[in-house]
Parts: sequence; structure tokens; C-alpha cells
Amino acid sequence: MKKIFLAILFALLSNLSFAQSEQSLIENCIQNYIDGTSYNKPDSISKAFYSEANLFLSNKEKPLWIVPISEYVNWFQKGNKGVFNGRLGKIISIEYYNDIAIAKAEILIPEKKQEFMDMFLLKKLQGEWKIISKSASSKASSKSGKKILFIVSNAHYYGNSTISTGNSFAEIVNAYDTFVNSGYTVDFVSPEGGDIPLAYINTSDSLQKQYLYNQDFMYAIEHTMSPKEIDYKVYKAVHYIGGGSAMYDVPENLAIQRIAMQVYEDNNGIISSVCHGTAGIINLKTKNGKFLVEGKKISGYPDSFEKQDGEYFKHFPFLIQKTIEERGGTFKFSKRNISYVEQDGRIVTGQNFQSSNGVALKIIELIEKSN
Repeated sequence: MKKIFLAILFALLSNLSFAQSEQSLIENCIQNYIDGTSYNKPDSISKAFYSEANLFLSNKEKPLWIVPISEYVNWFQKGNKGVFNGRLGKIISIEYYNDIAIAKAEILIPEKKQEFMDMFLLKKLQGEWKIISKSASSKASSKSGKKILFIVSNAHYYGNSTISTGNSFAEIVNAYDTFVNSGYTVDFVSPEGGDIPLAYINTSDSLQKQYLYNQDFMYAIEHTMSPKEIDYKVYKAVHYIGGGSAMYDVPENLAIQRIAMQVYEDNNGIISSVCHGTAGIINLKTKNGKFLVEGKKISGYPDSFEKQDGEYFKHFPFLIQKTIEERGGTFKFSKRNISYVEQDGRIVTGQNFQSSNGVALKIIELIEKSN
């Protein structure tokens, strides 16, 4: 029985590894296209496409403009090789089956107030993924290209218990919607990368329902980035999401701590959190070795609001309010179930999920003022 169990476990892990490998290989292929077209690298574009691929584009003079890949590559011969040309690319989704795949990428040109959506058909040829066709469409866009990094947790349970928890879906979508409607791009990072657990989903709430059935948004939730994939230089702010999961993995993750403080100190950016997400900032230290919260007014979910006789509470690794106060911070909060936002310099924190929109608006206000 033990041998059978181990064989099944090995097979499952092998299949998972294969799936992750194929996903990353497809991502690499599309990233070659994005980098090549953003930095005038014809060789990278050629590497992404099958040599006889065609692009199906729009043109004012014809209903369908078919461009061979060789002609398309030549367009980027004219630019300064390796120099950024204003195109900001992001993979939106990937779906594959055996040796075929479909994918989508967003290309922003903020200077021209233009947004392209590229759709690809890919095939694995001689062990290598290639784009065999691309179609694209564009529209006017107010997207600025400015980026916010949402920090989420992979923890499915309260500590070592079997009590399920997750990241607050309400906090994610309320803040996310505010940012994207203001022209910002939102990325997600978690300690392990990949999918994350979600909690407090209310499909009677119209905004939550909208995003729950938004395939591109849910793809981003399923494929969060790992810390090693993050370039801190491109972010204006980091935003810690709450929910019970926020108490675990994130607060002690050194890589995420480093990213947050690089955004704050090197980028002159913003650190923000909501509700239990404030657990993520308690261990952050400045370059001079002091805790970030020292001498700062901070909000989050207060200890007195916790159900302290609840089973979940026994598994808390620390108390948010108590720890912040011990580290020299002043913890601020208001009555239950109303929005409360606290700003102290470039630190913006909120008490609960009702504060998510307010925190996002304050972050946007600070970013726009700094510009």
C-alpha cells in the first residue's frame, strides 16, 4: 500500500511539475514578443514566432490586414535597439491543451493614450512553443502604465490547524476596481506564487460578482507572481490585502519585506494595508534598522474586535495592534463596519474591508501629488 501511495504521489507531482513547466515555457515565448516589441529587438520577436506566422491586424483601407511575420519584424529594425520605445506589455491569460495554446496580452502606449489587446494562437513545434498567428485590436485608453503591487498570502489554514481561511475577496476587488478605473495596473505577488485561497466571497454584491466571473482577473489571482519575479522599480505602491491568510507566511517573508521597503525607500513609494493585511507591515524595517511603524499612526483590524474565544484565534502567531504598539506605533481605529483610513506620510492603512476604496483613493491622491 505504501508503494502504491508513493507511486500515485510521484505521478501527481510529476504532472504538476509538467503543467508548471509548460505554463512557464509559453510565458517565456510571449515575453520574447513583448520584450522584442518594447525594446526594438527584432531577434527576440523572431524567436517568439513561427517563421511562416501571420498577423491579422486592422487597417482603415481594408477589412483585414494580413502581415507576414518577416514584415512585422522589419518594423522594429528602425528603432534604437535595446531602447524602450513606450510600449508596456503584460500577459493577461494563457490556456493550453497538449501542444496547442491560446493567450492574450495587453499592450499599453500611455504617451499615445492607446491600448492594444493581442490574441495569440501557439503551437509546440519540435519541443519549442511558437506563436503561429496573432490578431490585435486597439482603442483609446486613459491607462497610465503606473503600477500597484498587491501582496497576498498562500496560507489556506489558520496556522497548523484545519480551520480554513483565505484572502479577503472584498478587499481585493474594492481596491482593485478603484485602481484600474483610475488608469493604474495592478499586479499580485505571494510568497510562493501561483494560486491563493479566497474568503468572504459575496455573490450578491454586484462588484464581487462582476470580478468573480471576469476570467482575466481570476487568471491573475490564480497565477500570482513569486517575489523573485518582481522588479520593485516599476511600482508606485505596495498594498497588503487582509483576510485570515494575511497573518501567515507574508509577515515573516524576507523577500516580500525587501520588495516593500525598496518600493518605499528607493522608489519614494507608498506602503499600504487594510484590515488583517496590516499584519504584513509589522516586521518592516527602514535602512536605519528601525521598525517602519515606530512613531507612525497605523490602522488595521483591532485586537478587541477579534473573537478571542474563537478557535481560530488560538492559532494567531501574534496580535496586530499589540505588536504595533510594542514597536512604537500608535494604533488608530473607529467603530465596527464603517470605513476608517489613516495616513501618516507615505503609509496608508485602513481598518476593514469597508476602507479598501478609501485607502486606494488616498494612495492615488498621494501618487498624483508627487508627480
